[in-house]
Order: sequence, then structure tokens, then C-alpha cells
Amino acid sequence: MRSRDLQIDWLKSFVATVDAGSISGATRLVNRSQGAVSLQIQKLETAIGGAVLYRDSRNLNLTPTGSELLIYARKILKLHSEALEVTSGAEIRGQIRLGAPEDYAQAYLSPVIRAFSQRYPNVEILLTCEPSASLISQIESGLLDLALTTVHGNDRGTFLFSEAVHWVATESYETWKKDPLPIAAHDEGSHIRKVVLEVLDQCEKRFKIVYQSPSTAGQIVAATSGIGVAVLTQCSLTPELKVLGKSEGLPHLPSMRVEIIRRKSSENIPSLDAMHDEIIRALRHSNV
Repeated sequence: MRSRDLQIDWLKSFVATVDAGSISGATRLVNRSQGAVSLQIQKLETAIGGAVLYRDSRNLNLTPTGSELLIYARKILKLHSEALEVTSGAEIRGQIRLGAPEDYAQAYLSPVIRAFSQRYPNVEILLTCEPSASLISQIESGLLDLALTTVHGNDRGTFLFSEAVHWVATESYETWKKDPLPIAAHDEGSHIRKVVLEVLDQCEKRFKIVYQSPSTAGQIVAATSGIGVAVLTQCSLTPELKVLGKSEGLPHLPSMRVEIIRRKSSENIPSLDAMHDEIIRALRHSNV
């Protein structure tokens, strides 16, 4: 008869794989080799008598059994962590230098920071709101510990979700009918600006940049005042803005991949580990 005990390391590898979206990604979270993570998940599946994950042509997904187990695995690991903290007499303290673009900070990070601060009142959080390119540079130079960013090229951390991007304007001005199209652009060097200009060039759409700023608030002002057509993420849309598309003669914009990245040599720092895990738990889509 097989053992029905669920070892903590098995659960850690399982949850890490779900959070990272892949076994290779889980290696960064549990500090184990890909082979070791795979073996621990296999042992977990043997113990419960069924598969917890399956892979289709593109993605790693939870089985129905895996979906049920994930809920309990997170609870068990949370209680395990709390028990270790209480019995060791350790209390999480420190300072976290956290970065995010303006729109993501307001829409996504605000509730995470609030909940985290209630749980760990002795951790000081310093928040920096700047474009992703700047945040990535600050992570690489060690000026930030963690950052929520739009992916530039190869993945640098743990994938969280895809954020839709839209053309927007105020309907009363019908700015999208002008030729050339007046656009409110993001700052030079930003990923979203590069994508927007490439899409316009590909469809041979005539345009001119009439406003330029990294500020989400500035983009909204440009759109609502009739200066130009702006590009905003889904989370920063406001009721007075009209989402534009093919019917207005504008090309489709691809979604942005958002991930959490951390500076090198920041592992095993309790405050950073706790915030990193909290962001993943709160923001990563439940479907792997």
C-alpha cells in the first residue's frame, strides 16, 4: 500500500511549478534542479494516486485533482511557514525596495502591499513608480529588490499575467479620423511605444506623435482632451474613454506579458521572499 503522507518539499515543488508556469521556472523558486522538481512532483502524484499537472501543445495545466490539491497545498505551506516562524522566535523585518509602472501599481500592487503590511508590520516598503525599462535597469544595478514589469525580450523572472492594450480616445472629438493619426506616445525606449510604432508601420498607417510621456495620467489627459489617440493598458481605462479598434481603422495591439523580477543575490532574505511569494499568489492567474 502506497504512503499517503504529503511531504513539504513535494508540495513546495508543486506550488512553485504552478506559480512559475513551468518546471524549469520552478527551479528558481525552490532552488533545486529541474530533475529534482520533476521527481518531487512524480512522488506527489504517486502518493495521491493521480496526476496533478498535464501539458498540452503550449502550456502546463492543472488537472481537476491538481486544482483541488493546490488550495490545500497553499494552506499547508502557509501554516508550515508560520509554525517555523513562531517556534524559531524569528520575526520578519527589513526594507523592501519595490518597483512597478504607475498603472500596475495602482491596479494590482496596492491591495497586495496593503495585505502584506498588515501581516508584516515591521517590514518597510519603498515603492518606485517608473516605466518598465527603468525598473529593469534598477533591478540589474541593485537599486531595487523586486519589480513588476512588462517583459522586454527574454523572460527575466516569473510570469504573472498578460495585460491587454487598447487604442483609446474621447468619442466627441473623433480624433481617430484625422490623417495623419495624432498619437500620444510613451517615452522613448519603452516596450509599449516600440510595439505601437511597429504595428502602425506594418499596416502603413500615417501618424504623427503629438504628445510624449511615460505617465499614465498624461496619456489619459491627451486622450480626453482631444490632443490625440492614446494607448492604455486594460487596468488603466477610464469610463470617459472609447476603446478603438478595427471599425475605427486601427490595427490590433498585442497583449503585454507582465512578470515579477528580483535582483540577483536576493534569495533567502525573509522579507523579500515573503513579498515575492505574496505577489505571485495574488497576481498570477490561477490557470497555469
